[in-house]
Amino acid sequence: MTEPVVTVPGPGWRPDGPERPTTTWGDGPAEVDGPVGVGHAPCHHGEILQGVFLDGDGRPCRGLVTLPVPDTGTTATFARRPGIPADHLSVHPADRDKARRAAALTVAECARQTGELPCGGRLWLHGRVPVGIGMGSSTSDVIAAVRAVAASFGVRLAPATVARIAVRAERASDPLMLEHTATLFASREARVLEDFGHPLPAVVVLSCTTGAGQPVDTLALPTPSARHVPAYEELRAAVRQAVATADVRLLGQVSTESARRNQLLLPKPELDVLEQVAAQVGAVGVQVAHTGNVAGLLFDPATPDLPNRLRRATGRLAARGVPVRRAFEI
Repeated sequence: MTEPVVTVPGPGWRPDGPERPTTTWGDGPAEVDGPVGVGHAPCHHGEILQGVFLDGDGRPCRGLVTLPVPDTGTTATFARRPGIPADHLSVHPADRDKARRAAALTVAECARQTGELPCGGRLWLHGRVPVGIGMGSSTSDVIAAVRAVAASFGVRLAPATVARIAVRAERASDPLMLEHTATLFASREARVLEDFGHPLPAVVVLSCTTGAGQPVDTLALPTPSARHVPAYEELRAAVRQAVATADVRLLGQVSTESARRNQLLLPKPELDVLEQVAAQVGAVGVQVAHTGNVAGLLFDPATPDLPNRLRRATGRLAARGVPVRRAFEI
């Protein structure tokens, strides 16, 4: 049997499958009658680790470490309309309610900082982040909107402010506003539990889809029990070490264990298949979206004969009913 061809990892990854609608300027730029700002936000590929951890006061707190995806995300354009009431704020596509709330909150914040009057405006979103499968599509929309509105005011908002607005807009936010180092982020409290000080180790991800790619209602999922804090704190320490020493194998072990623990909250029947194929082709571990259906095998970029291993993994996953999307490297 001929095995499918998989793209060798490299820059410019774009997700396959259903795209977000690409929006235009409606009737064109001539409609713009005020300052315009543009903002961009990346997306992610689910989590390396998600669970319950202790904050600085020793209080159990939900947190996560996300796996970034390079060179993709959402771009937003916001045209302010001075003199128009602040509640006259439209968004395109029209169903992006969270982004609209974020834009309205950002208008209020920027008006407070600059002394200008709040006003209405028009927000356009475009990008290629699949919706509902665990890649942070709503947070990407929200943060891009916040950055676009701030740019229209000539304001640069601190990441902590962006995080607070994002959580107010969508109740739980991924840490996509923190792009330079790996962090343990309290997604419902808009705060960093730990900054690991460096990016995650370089890793190649063979991206695939579980659960037939069906959307997942993130906010409806159960909460991890606080009795598991000691185990999650051990995994947190392991991430800290993996980041400090650029140990991709240790990172893969953490990711695999976190995926196993997540079976109690969002079971993935395909997890056994992912682990079996990972062992067969020399991957360092598996990785899943803890609140979605995207998943992947993790490889050390220095693995010998990596392109052939990726092709073998693609064929074996496809034969077991797990479709592969692409490979990318962070």
